[in-house]
Amino acid sequence: MQVFWFIPTHGDSRYLGTGEGARQVSYDYLKQVAVAADTLGYEGVLIPTGRSCEDPWVVASSLLPVTKNLKFLVAVRPGLHQPSLAARMAATFDRLSGGRLLINLVTGGDQAELEGDGVYLDHAQRYEQSAEFIRIWREVIARSHAGESFDFEGKHLSVKGAKLLYPPVQQPYPPVYFGGSSEAAHDLAAEQVDTYLTWGEPPAEVAKKVADVRARAAKFGRTVKFGIRLHVIVRETDDEAWHAAESLISKLDDDTVIRAQSAFSRMDSEGQRRMAALHAGARNKAPTLGTNVSSLPPEGALTPGGGPSAFSRTRADLEISPNLWAGVGLVRGGAGTALVGDPKTVAARIEEYAALGLDTFVLSGYPHLEEAYRFAELVFPLLPRKLRDKLPGTALNGPFGEVVANNYLPRVSQS
Repeated sequence: MQVFWFIPTHGDSRYLGTGEGARQVSYDYLKQVAVAADTLGYEGVLIPTGRSCEDPWVVASSLLPVTKNLKFLVAVRPGLHQPSLAARMAATFDRLSGGRLLINLVTGGDQAELEGDGVYLDHAQRYEQSAEFIRIWREVIARSHAGESFDFEGKHLSVKGAKLLYPPVQQPYPPVYFGGSSEAAHDLAAEQVDTYLTWGEPPAEVAKKVADVRARAAKFGRTVKFGIRLHVIVRETDDEAWHAAESLISKLDDDTVIRAQSAFSRMDSEGQRRMAALHAGARNKAPTLGTNVSSLPPEGALTPGGGPSAFSRTRADLEISPNLWAGVGLVRGGAGTALVGDPKTVAARIEEYAALGLDTFVLSGYPHLEEAYRFAELVFPLLPRKLRDKLPGTALNGPFGEVVANNYLPRVSQS
C-alpha cells in the first residue's frame, strides 16, 4: 500500500467556497505541506494542474531541495506539452531528484479552459492525442537507455528521430499514472499506463472500474495497478469527524453551489459527471450516478431568501456510501468525496478499497497541513505493517511527545 498526500497549489482553507479561513498559496506554505508529508512518511505528493493552479513542474522542482524521500506526481498535458520536450523534462527531474518522479497523464475535461490554452479538440480527439502522446513519451525515454531514436507518425502527433541523450534514473521510464471514467479512458489505461486512478466513488462502482480496466489490459497481455483519489476527514471520534465535515461547508451559500455545479455540468468529463451525480447539488435525497445534473437551477439562481444554506441534513443527503461523503464536490472540481470518521473506521474503509485491488491512495484534507498530521498520526498506525515500518521514528528510541514535569516520559497509549 502506498499513501500519497496533496500539495494545494490552487488554494487551501478551513471552509470551502469562501475566503473566510483561507490561506495564501505561498512558497513557504507549500514547503510546509511538502516537508510535513516527507517527514510523516507519505510515499509522495500529487501536484494538481490547470489554470486554477500554480505550475506543477515549477512547484515540484522548487520542493526538491527541502525534501528527502518524497516522490512527486507531476502532470504532462497533451496539447500543451510536446512529448519529446516532456520526456526531457521528466528525465532531468528524475535524475536531479534521484528517481523521485511519477508522471500524471492529464487529458483534460474543461472545454473552456482547454480552449484558453489553445486546445480545440473534442473528447474523442483528446484521447486519441493523449494515446499518441504517451506512446511517444514512453518510447523516447525507454530507448534512451540504449541511445536509440524513435520515429512515429500519428493522426495528431508525429516525430522523426526523436532522441533523449540523458536517460532518467528509473527504467524504463518514470511510472505513468492516469485517471478517466469514459470508454476511451479505460482503453488508454489498459494499453499504456502503469497505474489507473479513480476518483472516490462507492466501492461497488470502483470494483466495476477495476474489473473493466483489468479485463481490457489482459487483452494486451498487460497488468495494471490501481489507485484512488480521496479526501479524508479523520478525528478521534466519529462525531468529531462528521462535525468537521459539516463545518467545512458551513460557510457555503446556495448561489456558490449552483454556480459551481453549472460550470461542472458544461464539462465533457465523464468522471466529473459521475462526481456531480453523487450529490446532485445536495438538493435531492439519495443521489445516484444516474442523476441528471443539468436539472440544477440556472447559473446565478438563488433559493428562496438567498444567503447561506443551513445544510441541516448534511450527513443524510451527502453520505453516499458508509463514511463516504460527497460534500467536497459541491464546489470543488475533480475529486469530490471524502472518507469521514474515527481512525479505525477510516482505516477499515481504506482496507475495503484495498481488497478490491487498489494499492495507491492519493489523499488530501482541509487544511492540508493539519490534516496531513491528523491522518498520519491517527490512521498510519492502523494500516498494513509494511507501511508502518517505513514511518519516521520506528528506528528511534524517543522520547516522543512532551516530557512531563521535566522528568517523566509521556505514557504510550495501549489502544
